[in-house]
Amino acid sequence: MSEVDTGAPIEWKKYQTYALNVDPDQDDKATEIKLCNFSRPHMRAFHCSWIGFFIAFFIWFAIAPLLSEIRDTLGLSKEQIWTSSIVGVGGTIFMRFLLGPLCDKLGSRVLFTIVLCAASIPTACTGLVNSATGLTVLRLFIGAA
Repeated sequence: MSEVDTGAPIEWKKYQTYALNVDPDQDDKATEIKLCNFSRPHMRAFHCSWIGFFIAFFIWFAIAPLLSEIRDTLGLSKEQIWTSSIVGVGGTIFMRFLLGPLCDKLGSRVLFTIVLCAASIPTACTGLVNSATGLTVLRLFIGAA
């Protein structure tokens, strides 16, 4: 005997069981998020992303709260401070044009890691600056992040 088609929708599931609690009335969408579980690649990617963003944010804005102290210590003029800020933004714009096609070719994870590691070196050298030129060059390299 064959079954009669009643026209009712057939319930389709991609998996029979899930690692998380799901809501079957909403196409098996998760009802919980295990933030501290690093066993799944999605959570590892999430945590690596926010940690990487935090590091990039820290690198980019590490000097800003110290600019008044740097200006007083090195005897810099307002124009020299502005020049260093503009050079930092210019370095960022240049790197965006350079890294865009490289991300397509090599992948963003590789370049993100390389850029953050490379930009951490000039950030660590901030205390070694002793002139306006040194500050400008330093902010150029930090702007690459």
